Amino acid sequence: MKTRITELLGIRYPIVQGGMMWVGRAELASAVSNAGGLGILTALTQPTPEALTAEIARCRDMTDQPFGVNLTILPAIKPPPYEAYLDAMLDAGIRIIETAGNNPEAFIAKAKVRGATIIHKCVAVRHALSAQKKGVDIVSIDGFECAGHPGEDDVPGLVLIPIAARALDIPVIASGGIGDGRGMAAALALGAEGVNMGTRFCVTKEAPIHDSIKQALVKASERDTRLILRSLHNTARVFRNAVSDAVVEAESRGCTFEDIRPLVSGARGAAALAEGDIDGGVVTAGQVIGLIDDIPGCAELIERMVADCRAALKAAAEKAAGD
Repeated sequence: MKTRITELLGIRYPIVQGGMMWVGRAELASAVSNAGGLGILTALTQPTPEALTAEIARCRDMTDQPFGVNLTILPAIKPPPYEAYLDAMLDAGIRIIETAGNNPEAFIAKAKVRGATIIHKCVAVRHALSAQKKGVDIVSIDGFECAGHPGEDDVPGLVLIPIAARALDIPVIASGGIGDGRGMAAALALGAEGVNMGTRFCVTKEAPIHDSIKQALVKASERDTRLILRSLHNTARVFRNAVSDAVVEAESRGCTFEDIRPLVSGARGAAALAEGDIDGGVVTAGQVIGLIDDIPGCAELIERMVADCRAALKAAAEKAAGD
């Protein structure tokens, strides 16, 4: 498949793995890249910039194909050393960077001087237009179905993707609700030039997640996610479990972030993914879990998606022609 995405990123198929906290490690990123997509390491999964350098080297030992690194920049009382992480990835030779959250122009300028291609992930067209003005090369647009933070506008992909594709001059990657070839075909038909998948790649053999969590996601339906932190204007879509139920219940009574901080702590969520306790912490998942019914390897998943995408596009063309 050839689109502006494959040309810019040097990949065979326009399929990008989401940069997921705790999940974007070398095992998964290298498997996606080896299969023809773009694997993504998650910078802040590593405890220090030095650890990120080591993880980049480990990923290079596993693949000779392009891969990128995600850097999500969010306001915090004690923010991590974002620029040191950026320097670590650039010094290690990373030339594909996925940014999310705030996107300081100085960071973009530094990366562009070093020859980096920048994918910026956002949830609204106004943010995408701003990112385009600041010099990013690709926008990944997240519909309301997505896992993680869908923003506060609640616009689903069927509407958001074509609006973004129409508004932007740079290529668009569709994200949120995509887990198979039919979804990929739909995204391309809506004007996107590639797709981003997080939850679907979590349910693969190479994902560094306990099998109990993967099995729970396979068994779940599209109704098994919850929106938490809505009352705090920091909405997140997560898997429905005891923790997310408790958070929603606390919000219904009125609460501060400090009231629920122990429930939503990142360390607790990381432990749940590693240990397989489905009710041990927040488990991020999108509505696409309703379409997931197996745990393939990344190569099998990507080849199947591409074949099903081509078949879906052909069938749609035949229907449109009246055949």
